[in-house]
Amino acid sequence: MKISLVLVGKTVNKDFVKLIDEYVERVKHYIGFEIITIPELKNTKSLSSDQQKQSEGELILKQIQGGDHVVLLDEHGKEFRSVEFADWMTRKMNTVNKRLVFVVGGPYGFSQAVYDAANEKISLSKMTFSHQMIRLIFVEQIYRAMTIIKGEPYHHE
Repeated sequence: MKISLVLVGKTVNKDFVKLIDEYVERVKHYIGFEIITIPELKNTKSLSSDQQKQSEGELILKQIQGGDHVVLLDEHGKEFRSVEFADWMTRKMNTVNKRLVFVVGGPYGFSQAVYDAANEKISLSKMTFSHQMIRLIFVEQIYRAMTIIKGEPYHHE
């Protein structure tokens, strides 16, 4: 199994980019991992939020392949403690044959077509974080899950 993280728009904060890159390299020691960045839409001032979600959704759906297990990072998704997320990841590693694809949407969320294509939704918190920050937090949580699965001392109970 391979993990892909699909993002709408590039990470602009250089400090976040550095930390995300560090955690990506750490995750790659355990499992195949890639970040796919969909370019931000241009000239969005003339688009409604629904039109923007629709356009972003079409670009997101182009990244999904047959056999992928698609998980949206969504405020209405299931929440996990880190140990529970590690258990969830273990189950996925044993059942997903192709790619486990996590998707972080744009500022207005996901189009209905993206929701329809998803297998699951997870939430990182009831709190709201910037889309830039979520990227770092989530990649760190994937790394944390891998160290929990391997019984390494990164995570403390």
